[in-house]
Amino acid sequence: MSLRIDHKSKLPLHVQVEELLRRLISEPEYQNGSFLPKEVELANRLGVSRNTIRQATNKLEYEGLLARKKGVGTKVAQRQLSTSLQDWQSFTKEMSKRGIATSNLLLTLDRVRADEKLAGFFNIPIDTPVCKLSKLKGVEEEPIVYFESYFHPRITLADNDDLNRPLYELLSEKFDIIVVRSSEHISALAAGTVAKKLAVDPKFPVLFRERFVYDPGDRPIEYNVGYYRSDKFTYSIEIRSES
Repeated sequence: MSLRIDHKSKLPLHVQVEELLRRLISEPEYQNGSFLPKEVELANRLGVSRNTIRQATNKLEYEGLLARKKGVGTKVAQRQLSTSLQDWQSFTKEMSKRGIATSNLLLTLDRVRADEKLAGFFNIPIDTPVCKLSKLKGVEEEPIVYFESYFHPRITLADNDDLNRPLYELLSEKFDIIVVRSSEHISALAAGTVAKKLAVDPKFPVLFRERFVYDPGDRPIEYNVGYYRSDKFTYSIEIRSES
């Protein structure tokens, strides 16, 4: 694969590098475990600064697409899952389409300070205030899933917003934000600190879903985590062959 970017393009260099890396890591060589070219080598070959390379690789690392080991190198991370959604919809709308009426059993809006993970994803300084929306959703008063959403600082939700409505409808109408892509990581873990909210034992297995959400300009919009009761929910993914 040719490693080139267009220095005359209006598209920012770090975005071009990111797109190039996305194509690069899909190559069989890197999917099979080979290390990517070193940061300084990429910078020299593309004619950009190491900071530009780092900005692009940091984003892919936070999405879980790259794994970096100090002193060793960077390679494609294993067990990652990415989804591109043409028909974006919230959990509420998805369940509604299936004829299942969900309700918010708990709903809170807070302002918190960005930790290292949020700062890296949103490309903001650590401790920057961001909005945090927490929802415990259930059917017929029985909890199914607990969500925590963190938003880029330009998104400032307020208590007088209708937070019960589908989230992405609210973002569209209030901020003119359309979300088009998510990168998702799915794993299993014990309920632990969310056990009480989900009405299960702390050792009860839950499905943990981590979601990174972007707008059409590929700008980060939302970092979301969801804890699903494994006896009440199955996370299904449909994959179609390109052929």
